[in-house]
Amino acid sequence: LEFRRVLFRSRRLGYARVSTYGQTLDAQLEQLRAEGCTAVYREKASGAQPDRRELLKMLAGLRSGDIVTVTRIDRLARSTFDLFGIVKRIVDAGAQFRSLAEPWADTSTSTGRLMIAVLGGLADVERDLIRTRTAEGRSRAKDRGRHMGRPPKLTSEQQAEARKRRAEGATLADLAKSYNVGRSTISRLRA
Repeated sequence: LEFRRVLFRSRRLGYARVSTYGQTLDAQLEQLRAEGCTAVYREKASGAQPDRRELLKMLAGLRSGDIVTVTRIDRLARSTFDLFGIVKRIVDAGAQFRSLAEPWADTSTSTGRLMIAVLGGLADVERDLIRTRTAEGRSRAKDRGRHMGRPPKLTSEQQAEARKRRAEGATLADLAKSYNVGRSTISRLRA
């Protein structure tokens, strides 16, 4: 009886995506419908975009027992890190994930769960590599004398003038107004 309830509650959801408007979703939709997907979330957006509306809508509506199917993994994510994050959200919701082109990517099997765990490890390595490369790039830029972050709102001359005026008794509000910046910009200037 419990098995029937779980079977009844589970929904087969598909996710289809193409990157450009010149491509069509037809082949993916046909494959997903042939697999029994009753609802297919579809969109035309880059896989590198983290805020894909249809993907987020599908993830938000997941219920325990649902089965999320894609035709290929690259339709879901472009990096190991993103793939692991999305699949983790699916599994955390009590749903399952599977890819038609990659039979090993099926969280209903022990092999699929092992592969997802391996993906998690790869995602950690990928994240560390990105952090390391970013830190090295920042370090090289600083060594070359490049400023990191946003450009300052005030030129160095304006900063010196504002410091001098502040020392002479000008208020933060007056200085901010005269340079057309926020009070916090002036308050961060050090003598």
